[in-house]
Amino acid sequence: MKTNKYEALYIVPASLTSDEVQAVADNFKGVVERNGGTVESAGLWEKRKLAYEIDGHREGNYILMLFDAPGTVPAELNRLMRINDQVFRHTILSVDPTKATVTEAIEA
Repeated sequence: MKTNKYEALYIVPASLTSDEVQAVADNFKGVVERNGGTVESAGLWEKRKLAYEIDGHREGNYILMLFDAPGTVPAELNRLMRINDQVFRHTILSVDPTKATVTEAIEA
């Protein structure tokens, strides 16, 4: 089965403990793996002040997950992130393997 490379970045409340943040990351990692994908990395990227208030939150923990998966996985991941009360913003991007990823751009 053909897989593509993706990056998922999502924001959870800053009030969560590090164990709770890791549990959320592990949950979405499991979704990818159960649907035939492989996760390169998943975990807390950083805690940041938001540019504007979102649902009463002024800060958030950013979680970044890099994964390879069939084309159906991002849609399922998107659906689950939308209905998860702990995720208040998210984006899933397809990564062109010939171009730099978000993490490579940040490290440069």
